[in-house]
Amino acid sequence: MNETPNPSLRELIADPALLLAFGFGSGLSPWAPGTAGTLAAAAIWLALPAPSFPLALLLICAAAAAGVWICGRSAARLGGGDRPGIVWDEFAGCWITLALVPAGWQWALAGLLLFRLLDILKPWPIKQLDRNIEGGLGIMLDDVVAGIMAALCMQCLRLLA
Repeated sequence: MNETPNPSLRELIADPALLLAFGFGSGLSPWAPGTAGTLAAAAIWLALPAPSFPLALLLICAAAAAGVWICGRSAARLGGGDRPGIVWDEFAGCWITLALVPAGWQWALAGLLLFRLLDILKPWPIKQLDRNIEGGLGIMLDDVVAGIMAALCMQCLRLLA
């Protein structure tokens, strides 16, 4: 695989798909771009008025569905594969987690930490999805599943609290 380097900020601004794929520039972070993308996604989600659950579900589904094309197109343009700087998948996974965690900053923080842990460690079935599905769908799916798993774990913790 002959990968090109990460695009410049100017290239991101010129290409809306790259801008989204690289999380409005957060994916250009030289350290832990996935975590930078998750933090950017959380900042956006938490800065906006809390949507109703049906609206949140609609927004997340739209972001995930669009992400298949956004991430697939951007990865192909840059030489293929799930590049660390492509973080739109972290945006979708983060938003799933935040939409489903109980209210309160402690729950949101715990959910985000759990999401990052699941995304980094990739327990079953996340690792199998990451390894066996290619293209935009493969880039998106492991983070969507990590977001769902984090949200479900947080709901279980809420029941125990």
